[in-house]
Amino acid sequence: MLYSVLLKFFEVLFWIGRVKFEGRENIPAQGSVILAANHLSLWDPIVIAAAVNRKINYMAKEELFENIFLANFFSRLNAFPVKRGIPDRKSLKKGLELLAEGEVLGIFPEGTRSKTGELSKPQHGIAMLVLKGKAPVVPVACLGTKKIFPWGWFSPVVIIIGKPISYDEYYDAKVSTSLLEEVSKDIMDRISLLHNN
Repeated sequence: MLYSVLLKFFEVLFWIGRVKFEGRENIPAQGSVILAANHLSLWDPIVIAAAVNRKINYMAKEELFENIFLANFFSRLNAFPVKRGIPDRKSLKKGLELLAEGEVLGIFPEGTRSKTGELSKPQHGIAMLVLKGKAPVVPVACLGTKKIFPWGWFSPVVIIIGKPISYDEYYDAKVSTSLLEEVSKDIMDRISLLHNN
């Protein structure tokens, strides 16, 4: 219910020109896919979801679930917790299960919101999901979401969705730190291209 209400709200903002979506046609209509986006605001997941005509399951930092009210809120937004800075097998397993079921998985590779608006170095979790889940990645750039409420009502908000990227040449490769670094960096570079253009 809450998820639907929030989506409708941002869809209204889209129709009145408050929020702009570019590249919506790049989202596969079916099958597993990983949406990888830069992270500016608490509103990013909902604004992105409003641009995508499919349910998105988000990986969110564990700290957001420590408060019972926030835990309930994010659970209603199809989010599940992930530990940052260390390998989290439980969240990885959950993410892989969702991909195996043909679901959409949303993840912010940086692992936290940017305070400056500049893109940060990605964590390796995104690469592990790509290699183990064997799903295409759709890069997403969020611009202006940091100023949605309340002072930035007239600031432009743009969500740019790139074309799907396949990393199938690495699916059968041995997973190593260098490979995780390479794939993670490439994904972040794709997001950066959308963000800066």
